[in-house]
Amino acid sequence: FSEKENVNKLDYAMESLKKSMKWDEDTFGLAYDLDVYNIVAVNDFNMGAMENKGLNVFNTAYVLADQASATDTDYERVEGVIGHEYFHNWTGNRVTCRDWFQLTLKEGLTVFRDQEFSGDMGSKAVKRIEDVRGLRGRQFNEDAGPMSHPIRPESYISMDNFYTATVYSKGAEVIRMYNTLLGVDGFRKGMDLYFERHDGTGVTCDDFRAAMADANGVDLSQFGLWYSTNGTPTVTYETSYNDGKFTLTLSQKSNSENPLHIPVSIGLLDKETGEEVVPTTVLELKEESQTFDFDVKGEVVPSLLRGFSAPVKLVSSSGDEDETALAFLAARDTDGFNKWESGQKLFTSLIFQTMDDKQSEQTLEFVMEAFGRTLGDKATTDYSIQAYALTLPGESTLAEQVEVVDPVAIRKARGAVKKAIARRFQSELKERYDELTAEMEGEEFKVDATSVGKRRLRNILLDYLCAIKETAEEQKAAAELATAQFESATGMTDRISALSALASMDGEGAAARDAALAKFYEDANGDALVLNKWFTVQALADLPDVLDRVKALTKHPDFTLNNPNRCRSLVSAFTMNSAPFHDESGNGYKFLSDTLAELDKLNPQISSRMGGALIQWRRYGEKRGELMKAELEKLVEMKPISDDLFEVISRGLK
Repeated sequence: FSEKENVNKLDYAMESLKKSMKWDEDTFGLAYDLDVYNIVAVNDFNMGAMENKGLNVFNTAYVLADQASATDTDYERVEGVIGHEYFHNWTGNRVTCRDWFQLTLKEGLTVFRDQEFSGDMGSKAVKRIEDVRGLRGRQFNEDAGPMSHPIRPESYISMDNFYTATVYSKGAEVIRMYNTLLGVDGFRKGMDLYFERHDGTGVTCDDFRAAMADANGVDLSQFGLWYSTNGTPTVTYETSYNDGKFTLTLSQKSNSENPLHIPVSIGLLDKETGEEVVPTTVLELKEESQTFDFDVKGEVVPSLLRGFSAPVKLVSSSGDEDETALAFLAARDTDGFNKWESGQKLFTSLIFQTMDDKQSEQTLEFVMEAFGRTLGDKATTDYSIQAYALTLPGESTLAEQVEVVDPVAIRKARGAVKKAIARRFQSELKERYDELTAEMEGEEFKVDATSVGKRRLRNILLDYLCAIKETAEEQKAAAELATAQFESATGMTDRISALSALASMDGEGAAARDAALAKFYEDANGDALVLNKWFTVQALADLPDVLDRVKALTKHPDFTLNNPNRCRSLVSAFTMNSAPFHDESGNGYKFLSDTLAELDKLNPQISSRMGGALIQWRRYGEKRGELMKAELEKLVEMKPISDDLFEVISRGLK
């Protein structure tokens, strides 16, 4: 159900619901238990959705989708959230939480189920990359700050504040570790016993763990420490080879007084041929340090933490990455996730070298060789994997790698590497972009893995090509290329990608930028979800005066703090535009603080979420940190202040 004007955008949600029902029957033997299943979409809703039995209430952003208004990411999100809420019928409603502290019991488990569903509907490797990117960008950041908490929190002032990335995403990783340790069949046996024992009751995380252990005849008592340990553990590795024996030593460090039970999936590849000599094997790290030996016929390159088998940071005992091994794995690893991960580590190394003004010729060549090989691979049919392999790590992911974050320096270094790659491969990028444009011309619009992948790849190529804009002539050429895509786009994905490129153009590209923004607004014709995109594109623009533009947009007749989606589309989006938000003037912090003071009177749930952007002040150096802290101190003294916002701000000041 939706407002009358949106009924034509419900078809994809209905198809997603049918697929999720069949998937749950096929995968877990779970069938729906009522005659009717209702979903209602509402414009003003704080959360994504709510799984009320037989009548799910959804934010329109997670139900409505059509070619003209939804991006491929929107379609994926609709499919995932529709599945998530349906899966709650068994993991959340039929078996529910005994108390709020057990929230991850239903949310972590159901996120894992929706991730597996989406992976089966598309590409498992692509889905895994997307999920880990999100985990590192949001949850690792949460774990490193004052709101860090275990997946099963021990106390709270407002429960609204614990619908977090930790409870959901890290909770899903904990469930995934059961699946890794026990195998798919063992996990299914555990699920069957869980429902057999607890259908119709309220239970705890320990009841779930007991069902997994008892169904498989294993001891998972040590694994239970994951539920009570906050922070991101670190696993350190050291390797050696001697006369046919490969030795791997793994050590762990976490906030737990006792060692965690960590599954580390590894494979070994022959150093000469790239052949996989030891297929994926799950090592169980249960002590502070353990050594594992493998008999091999020659030297090997290890592929560690395959599929991101545990939510940890993996580091070498030397502190330095073996870039020769990374280049080898980026070219030859048989694990899709680790192949991507190795390339990302090379990119990261080059970006930080650039930031420190110590760029290594070897690293540069490794990066250029890997990029050129990936770009030139026209045999692949998994275009999304290719697109992600060409994409530089995001600023939030890079920020997680350093003790003191300088967002301006990170953006500058990342931008310099992006430009260097774009200039080196300018003709190849343009040639591949033109090939894909010709291939896609006249094709029927589809939301399948191939079509989505082609769009994703072409838009990554556009992003690189539009990074070349230093001279007036280059600015003009970049603006013309992005404008041509904007005007010819037959769907929202290609249109918004072109608009995003244009939104950050200045100089000779400024007129094209302004014209495209005006046209996009006009074509939106009041469509709420499309207008949200219009606000967000401008809030995320890489322009020197972006804060002034955002402030002006708060006065726009279509902007209101009363609608959660609209509020997030501008204010939350700006806080994610790290360099201008963290400008050393402190003006970004003051803008957010002033907005929160107003917003808290209207919507405490949203104000507390946005307040989280200020509480990591200790990580941003002395000058920025003091400015952020000053805004927190101002907010905590505010009268009145909601419990939601007070809890976040006061924890940030501790």
